[in-house]
Amino acid sequence: MTIYAYLRVSTNQQDVENQRHGILEYANQKSLGHLEFVSDSVSGQKRWRDRELGKLLTKTSQSGDTIVFAEISRMARSTLQVLEILECCMQRELTVHIAK
Repeated sequence: MTIYAYLRVSTNQQDVENQRHGILEYANQKSLGHLEFVSDSVSGQKRWRDRELGKLLTKTSQSGDTIVFAEISRMARSTLQVLEILECCMQRELTVHIAK
């Protein structure tokens, strides 16, 4: 089982380090183990299936894997897309953690 940490910023001028730090702190508190980081630099307005997140959830990850997000806003900007992501995770039997 792999534990992925998904990091997303909206522009190239932003930095994922705050997200990385928050996820690492959370993972240490929860004793999650080694994390595989997946970074994305794309607007949250772009559909999740067209981002690295889409590839991670539909192609890369396998049943039993875990996905850690720094906060719910890093998943998507709309409630509908967040619900679609969570539904996809349920169907693929992925565990989701949100650090904040």
